[in-house]
Amino acid sequence: MTKATLPYSPTAYDYLEIDLPQVWTVRHLVDAPVIADVVASTRPCVSEIAADPRVRPGAEVAIGVGSRGIANLQMVVLTVIMELQALGCKPFVVPAMGSHGGATAAGQRQLLAEYGITEAELGVEIRATMEVEQVGALEDGYPVYFDKNAYAADAVVLINRIKHHTDFSGDIESGICKMAAIGLGKQYGAERIHRYGADGLRNIIPQVGRKLVQSTNIIGGIALIENGRGETAEIHAVTPEGIGGQQERDLLKRSKELAPKLAFDEVDVLVLDEMGKNISGAGMDTHVIGRVEMPSIDGSTWPGPNVRVVTVLSLTPESHGNASGLGLADIITLQMFGSINWDYTVTNQRTSCEGGVRRGRIPVVLESSEGAVRSSIGGCGRGDYSSVKIVRIRNTAFTTVMQITEPLLAEARSRADIEIISGPEPMDLNKLVGA
Repeated sequence: MTKATLPYSPTAYDYLEIDLPQVWTVRHLVDAPVIADVVASTRPCVSEIAADPRVRPGAEVAIGVGSRGIANLQMVVLTVIMELQALGCKPFVVPAMGSHGGATAAGQRQLLAEYGITEAELGVEIRATMEVEQVGALEDGYPVYFDKNAYAADAVVLINRIKHHTDFSGDIESGICKMAAIGLGKQYGAERIHRYGADGLRNIIPQVGRKLVQSTNIIGGIALIENGRGETAEIHAVTPEGIGGQQERDLLKRSKELAPKLAFDEVDVLVLDEMGKNISGAGMDTHVIGRVEMPSIDGSTWPGPNVRVVTVLSLTPESHGNASGLGLADIITLQMFGSINWDYTVTNQRTSCEGGVRRGRIPVVLESSEGAVRSSIGGCGRGDYSSVKIVRIRNTAFTTVMQITEPLLAEARSRADIEIISGPEPMDLNKLVGA
């Protein structure tokens, strides 16, 4: 997409008289355990779920892999494959990502390739399809769907990260159960669940996940928990009984303890160097930015900081132009606007129904990163531009290293959990924070 397609000149919104501020680079000191040997930690998890009698020599085992940028994903998948092969099984990979990749088998195969999940790298087949089988129904008649290739397998293992969901709060959010219900429900199953909105997501996902455990050959999952630096903190085997059950509830609680958080509660301008589907289902973690653009299920306030203006400078290449969640931002750059694949974005937003409608709005588009930041300062409601509290992070998955402006410096210096690394220095928008 080019500048000429915009109905206005991006420079019209640029506060040219505002200079970019000086910044200090700081580190938020958080509890961040890290697994030293991912392979060694994965092996006993495979052994635990492989105790299932459906795991036998010659058995075809489908391994569900999603579209998120999970740390050490290829290593975990390869370890699962090798352990199953050592038991005489015939593992293969299936994309478990709902409508992502433009809701096409080729698009989903391409997303997996971005994470090194290819037939050449793994030495096994990737069977990608958007076809599903109806495998049953809930008590109220709600139909339950499952990936056709996975359904035909002798056993199914799901690999996913456990974390909070960007649209709702509940006992079961993002993880193994959601991957079964939405990821392997493909576009058809995902759209049916999302059409009931946030309340439906919270209530239907656990029911569908449990039904799938009863109606298919799911033998368990490999659950990963990451720390606030996006590193692998814990790896767990999830039994069939634990999918959508107490085990997954406990893992979600642990994940929330380690999840990325913004260090400051009151922020005038939050600058994200990038957003993307590999980072979060909403492009950016709604808990980190403090906004969800969805009605609250129980009337509670959405957790997170109070941020006046959210500015995003780019879309990650791994998103392949899918800018779903774009409407959570207030200001973006022309470069980012031009990188959007509207077919992928709209398909994903349409599947998300309520959330997609609210997040499908287009922010103000500025010609440059500098113009985006200047206009955020000018439009945040602070009459004295020198008093604007700015936090700049790389993305919402990596929040421990950030840049801040002088109005936040006194608080940073007074806190034992914040370390000042360098500064003051000019804000360099050509270099990623923490790079």
